[in-house]
Amino acid sequence: MAEEHDIGGSTVRRLQVGAHLRALRRARGLSREQAGYEIRASESKISRMELGRVGFKERDIVDLLRLYGIDDRAEHDRMLTLTREANAPSWWHSYGDVLDTWFQNYLDLEQAAELIRTYEVQFVPGLLQTDAYARAVIRLGHGNAGADQIDRRAGLRMERKKVLQRSDAPRLWAVLDEAVLRRPIGGRAVLREQIVALIETCESANVRLQVVPFDSGGHAAAGGAFSILRFPHEELPDVVYIEHLTSALYLDKREEVDHYAAAIGRLFIEAQPPAETPKFLERILDDLDAGKI
Repeated sequence: MAEEHDIGGSTVRRLQVGAHLRALRRARGLSREQAGYEIRASESKISRMELGRVGFKERDIVDLLRLYGIDDRAEHDRMLTLTREANAPSWWHSYGDVLDTWFQNYLDLEQAAELIRTYEVQFVPGLLQTDAYARAVIRLGHGNAGADQIDRRAGLRMERKKVLQRSDAPRLWAVLDEAVLRRPIGGRAVLREQIVALIETCESANVRLQVVPFDSGGHAAAGGAFSILRFPHEELPDVVYIEHLTSALYLDKREEVDHYAAAIGRLFIEAQPPAETPKFLERILDDLDAGKI
């Protein structure tokens, strides 16, 4: 699995294993303390396991399944397979030297999502960036980085994009503020190449792109950029991802997710229809060629 871009990722697998263990424990009517005693661990360890915040020992999984009355061999095998996948290094492991720890979970979540809804106010979304544009963005955030580190970070971003080329690729629904398209990150030539790439992206069956033009006034998501990820696993809730300069927030409480889902839903309505996006991008190219950007 480490050699290919799997559709799970260790973070998501841990969440799956943890959610299933929690459901089995509750169905058995046992407390976390009782479960912890069975595997010679504390209540807090059981809590961390059920929340997917730690790796798993196969011996602990076997002991817990026995405690929870699970005798089916197929279920044992399925849980142990998920456990091994949860403990396996993710595809991005080889980029650990240039990867911020707070971003690692997002990469796993992104690879496992079936739907990614995102709103951007400053940059083109990472999954849609060209190599040159990505390098320009990276230099803005890592001004002291050497050429080798820039190459590594850009390589990581280009690897991320491959998720959209999979046979089971997630659907990406992105809304961009017009400012994103008029900010000459890396210079006019770099921006032009990026706009052309976005026009081509509009033809992708699994990508929907919309623009909020300047003349639309205020809108539902004036607070800033965010993404909402949905997964093809019923036990995993949607996750809202909000990136800051040196960290990120991951929100999965129902009321918080609902708030952001409502905001991006209104954005989908307020932004120009997806069918109009290629024409809008063509006008941006005209402005670039006319020296208006």
